[in-house]
Amino acid sequence: MIGYVTLGTSDLARGAAFYDALFAELGAGRMMEFETFIAWGKPGGGAGIGLTKPFDGNPATVGNGVMVALEAEDKAQVDKLYDIAVSNGGVDEGAPGPRGEDGFYAGYFRDPDGNKLNAYVMG
Repeated sequence: MIGYVTLGTSDLARGAAFYDALFAELGAGRMMEFETFIAWGKPGGGAGIGLTKPFDGNPATVGNGVMVALEAEDKAQVDKLYDIAVSNGGVDEGAPGPRGEDGFYAGYFRDPDGNKLNAYVMG
């Protein structure tokens, strides 16, 4: 259904270091790289994530209400992804923990450019 999601950045090298650390924990690596764009994913896997300097040359901005959710293997990996994000320039948006009554467990954070992400597991 979704092939990939692209997020904007004003500093590709800084963003790349953040996402390299985060996706290493998920077993994903860079699958495409150009001067202004890098994409991470798993060959034959699900949707990937790209990071790009905006094509129009204007500063990258954050979408209000936009969030990318990263599926983790278990609660321990949610905790680890959250810690990796925060220790690599990310900002806390909600510490890992249960949300609701249906076994949803998630930690929320922003990347160094302010893009919102979460790591989650169901059940």
